[in-house]
Amino acid sequence: MDMSPRIVIPTFLLFVLFIGEGHNGCSELQCGNGPRIRFPFRLKDRQPDQHCGYPGFDLYCSHNNDTVLELASSVKAFVNSIDYESQFIKLTVSDNCFPWKIPGLHLSSPPFQFKNSLSNYSLFNCTPDTDTYYLIPCLSSSRHPVYAIPSDKDINDLLILSCTKMYSVPSVPDDIWDSSLELTWSEPAKCGRCERQGQKCRFENNSTDLKTECFGPYMHKGSILGSFLLVLVVYALYRVYRYDKVEKENQARIEKFLEDYKDFKPTRYSYNDVKRITNQFTEKLGQGAYGTVFKGKFSNEIHVAVKILNSSKGNGEEFINEVGTMGRIHHVNVVRLVGFCADGFRRALVYEFLPNDSLEKFISSVDSKRFLGWEKLQDIALGIAKGIEYLHQGCDQRILHFDIKPHNILLDQNFNPKISDFGLAKLCAKDQSAVSMTTARGTMGYIAPEVFSRNFGSVSYKSDVYSFGILLLEMVGGRKNVDVTVENTSQIYFPEWVYNLLEQKEDLRAYVEDNGDSKIAKKLAIVGLWCIQWHPVDRPSMKVVVQMLEGEGDKFTMPPNPFASTNPTIINISMPARRLNQELEVILESE
Repeated sequence: MDMSPRIVIPTFLLFVLFIGEGHNGCSELQCGNGPRIRFPFRLKDRQPDQHCGYPGFDLYCSHNNDTVLELASSVKAFVNSIDYESQFIKLTVSDNCFPWKIPGLHLSSPPFQFKNSLSNYSLFNCTPDTDTYYLIPCLSSSRHPVYAIPSDKDINDLLILSCTKMYSVPSVPDDIWDSSLELTWSEPAKCGRCERQGQKCRFENNSTDLKTECFGPYMHKGSILGSFLLVLVVYALYRVYRYDKVEKENQARIEKFLEDYKDFKPTRYSYNDVKRITNQFTEKLGQGAYGTVFKGKFSNEIHVAVKILNSSKGNGEEFINEVGTMGRIHHVNVVRLVGFCADGFRRALVYEFLPNDSLEKFISSVDSKRFLGWEKLQDIALGIAKGIEYLHQGCDQRILHFDIKPHNILLDQNFNPKISDFGLAKLCAKDQSAVSMTTARGTMGYIAPEVFSRNFGSVSYKSDVYSFGILLLEMVGGRKNVDVTVENTSQIYFPEWVYNLLEQKEDLRAYVEDNGDSKIAKKLAIVGLWCIQWHPVDRPSMKVVVQMLEGEGDKFTMPPNPFASTNPTIINISMPARRLNQELEVILESE
């Protein structure tokens, strides 16, 4: 059986963790880009289990994601680095001035002690011309520099005639005047030996009697277990070797793109950042063919939507399309890309969070409570049109979306529309009349005819116009609430039904209660019918579409009938307003 390395490797790692950690459950963590935190330290805001750390070794993450150690004297210091093997930790404070903290800084009690030798000092306030020992910039001013002078120095050897003694400081290390501090710890003593042996430290059998033990892949587990691990490692390396070439090519391609792209300034996050933002992927918002979307939150209470891309889908093209396209876009009717993650084969996209879900939820439901009203639907249609017009005309290069549909129109807290999902987008010059495509792209039912067959014309920005027209007609027809039964269901194509209804002067009054609302519905229907003309040359540009939606519908003329046939369709007043998810028949490319 040919097992994928994406199954073998995680299984192997889980097995090693299982036998090595013995259900310990205290994994390494970190605050942002800070040092790795593991036993004897514990990140108390994310590891409530007291067994994860030794008493007195509690750390926590600040609101800026810095690693903070609170000493026994209530002095809070930022952790720059931790050397687990030598058992010392390097600290700074927020104002880079440890000397401020000296009066309250006493480390006579465990677990930490000063690493370097201690001396007694006296602090002097001097004139600027004084040439003495340690200048302390953070306590000094331009007129009154402050110096730290060893207390054992003979006063006759010092030029202190122009100095005034401030106070004495007993038992501090020399490096404290450099605004940094190195502390060491001695308990638990066994942990240092574990690190030097290439192993890790933990409580013995998860006990609470403060006894520790070493553990890790180098511990003896028996010859049978060792042989099994060796075979598993060899097999995993073999599978990785075969798989790694394509994956590295994809990663190199993405990294090159991101290097060229960095000037556009969206934030790049690590995978650990993504897990922190989503609270370990707790709240799932939805799932599609290319990935799963989770709700996330930054520390300042700003919510985002995080799309975790399926690494098994494609070769990174969807990721590059999304980041490369959305990074160029700044428009009120286009979803904003906050950042992205490209951490090995793990890729994610971070968007602004829109609380009202997609337009699909409000035009396909028969629940009258979800109806937004015709004026709001008109505003939404106009917003979408302005967003598409911006994509076509407002950027340095024309952006063709190729997947305009209700599901990809998200609504903010005020139900303003924003276009999302640029995974199928293409860029082209504004003066380019046609784009080349090797395969059809889009969603069935919204794809323009020329995408299937060049008999209808060339693929261009007019393909987005067609998709928008179908979306408009769905917005109009989505409010017809009748029972769909065998007797009243027709196989007629829904846009053709709308055209025939208007052509026979039925308008939409029979389907819309208010006369004013019927004018809006009629306007949206006529604009939609203009947009879905079979030949791209017969469709208006999005600039013209915006003008039509902003104008008065009474002045519109009916478009040519793209559905003309020898057997005209008879309109039945009881037929349903539409058949949702109607799919276009695929038209084969002509020779």
